[in-house]
Amino acid sequence: QVQLVESGGGLVQAGGSLRLSCAASGRTFSSYAMGWFRLAPGKEREFVAAVSWSGNFTNYATSVKGRFTISRDNAKNTVYLQMNSLKPEDTAVYYCAVGSYGTTPGAYEYWGQGTQVTVSS
Repeated sequence: QVQLVESGGGLVQAGGSLRLSCAASGRTFSSYAMGWFRLAPGKEREFVAAVSWSGNFTNYATSVKGRFTISRDNAKNTVYLQMNSLKPEDTAVYYCAVGSYGTTPGAYEYWGQGTQVTVSS
């Protein structure tokens, strides 16, 4: 059974940093892209970042470019999201996903349960 488990969320003040992790189990995902999305109250699920299967290609939403960094460790079946200079508008539940290298939820086949990130002003 495929399972994605996110961790690292929490409460942080504006300007602070958090590092999210997503560990995958149940199969090897080294040939799949991995991504992060977020869902804030009253909004639709939003693409945040994606990394190709090799880790050589990354893509970011305009709103997080320059502040967030996505990376992966295929030996550990894990994807990371380093979030710096956090803003209150970054508050959301963050989900990791595995699938094709895309920016829409439909490109991804497997999803985690999400981890809450709250940024206070």
